[in-house]
This record gives sequence, structure tokens and C-alpha cells, in this order.
Amino acid sequence: MSVLVNKDSKIIVQGFTGSEGTFHAEQMIEYGTQVVGGVTPGKGGQEHLGRPVFNTVAEAVEKVGADTSIIFVPPAFAADAIMEAANAGIKVIITITEGIPVADMVKAADYIKNRDCRLIGPNCPGVITPGEAKVGIMPGFVFKKGNVGIVSKSGTLTYEAADQVVRQGLGITTAIGIGGDPIIGTTTKDAVELLINDPETEAVVMIGEIGGQLEADAAKWYKASGSKKPIIGFIAGETAPAGRTMGHAGAIVGGSDDTAQAKKKIMREHGIHVVDSPAEIGLKVKEVMG
Repeated sequence: MSVLVNKDSKIIVQGFTGSEGTFHAEQMIEYGTQVVGGVTPGKGGQEHLGRPVFNTVAEAVEKVGADTSIIFVPPAFAADAIMEAANAGIKVIITITEGIPVADMVKAADYIKNRDCRLIGPNCPGVITPGEAKVGIMPGFVFKKGNVGIVSKSGTLTYEAADQVVRQGLGITTAIGIGGDPIIGTTTKDAVELLINDPETEAVVMIGEIGGQLEADAAKWYKASGSKKPIIGFIAGETAPAGRTMGHAGAIVGGSDDTAQAKKKIMREHGIHVVDSPAEIGLKVKEVMG
């Protein structure tokens, strides 16, 4: 089992013929991901990387049965790309683009709310189900198949956690990079819930950062769910000064509950195994899985 993407996912790349879209689509295809085409308005009817190019997402859904999209569209047009994908019936919309204006994301988030789709991102590394589908910008070789799920706000810490889990002789079901922007489609809680409910995922690594309430919400849901699957948690940004944005637009300490210390306390109180350094993630996973 996996969540969000697997070997049967039919993926299109929005912004297919641009430099970022081309580079990462090549890597995805090389990994074995089922990339069925791409969308670049005005270039429909052409072929790129041996795949058809369409003018619209609707056309890609109709012609090649696309159900998943990855977006490499410049920030000014990315929210429109998200709404176009949702409107065309795409089920999983993975948005890599960084720097989408918050006002645009408010509009896009509201637009997709009542549609049958799930948005991952924006400003995220994507989603990978090892050995089946890499829909993102992560280095595929780091991820090996197994039974540990990963949810992370940070791209690099996603790769670090996966590497450590693999070094302990374990592997990954699905790793979900949710993104670090103030407005994202799938929250930490949403992603944790998907993995806890996945029959093949036996433990979850949850990597958060300072700012916002996402990790606290996930911790509260986890305790209320009564799940016996262990969650191993880490919060980045322990030394960040209050009021300063750190790396991600959403990583800013607003009040006392936004600090790394406060988040870790809440997580521990709700039954999560919290580590103080990312270097301890793999060992803690091994320990709690016995």
C-alpha cells in the first residue's frame, strides 16, 4: 500500500517544457514514474521527452487519463495552474513552485475546497512512494521501500530522515513533503492521518518547524485517534529568535506556543516520541519499532 501516489498514478507535468519542468520530469521518468504527458499552453501537439504536450489540463485528462499533476509553473501563474488542475478533475495536485503570492493561494485554496482533489504544497519537495512513483524533486536513490511513513515541512530533512531510516535497515512506504508556506493544501495532521490509516505503514516520522499550529493539531488528532502506531517527531528551528522568518515563509515564531520547545512539549504530552536532533531520527525509529 501507499498513499497519494503509486505505480498506477498517471502523472502530468504542468510547466513541462520549461527548464525546471524538463529537468525534474526527466528524473521522474528515469525513476520509473508513469509520466503520461505535460501541459504548456501554446505548445499542444508537440512531443517533449517522448511524451505528448497538451495546451490544457482538461485535454491531458481526456487524452491520457491523467489523475495526478506536478506543477513547475512560475509563481505568478501557479495558483491558476492549481485551479485549472482541480477544475479538470485531477485528484492529486503536487505544487513545487516557491514564492506564490499569499493572496493567490487564499483564492486557490478556497477554489479547491469543495472539489474532489488533494493539494500538496506549494513550496514543497513533492511525494515519493519508493520503487513506484517519484512525483517531486527529491533524490530518489535515498528512498528504499519499507514500512515507515514520513511527513515533513522541510525538503532536506525529508531526505535526511529517509536516509537514516534506511541506514537502520528499514524503509519508507510514502514520504510526503507538505511545504513550508503559510497556506498549504495538506496539513501535517492530514498527512499523518493518511499514513496512520495506511495498513502497510507501521510507524510515522513527523518533521515540523517553528511557527503555526500544524504539529500541535496533528499531535492532538493522534492522541484522540487511539492509534497504536508510533510517531517519531522532530521540530526544526530550536534556536530561532522570535519574530524572524527562518527559511520558510511559514516558519516564524509568533507567540509562546510557536516555539520549538513548546511544540515538543505538546507532542510529548500527546504520545509522540520526540527527538532533539535530526541525527537521532533513525535510531529512535528503530528503537520504537523494536
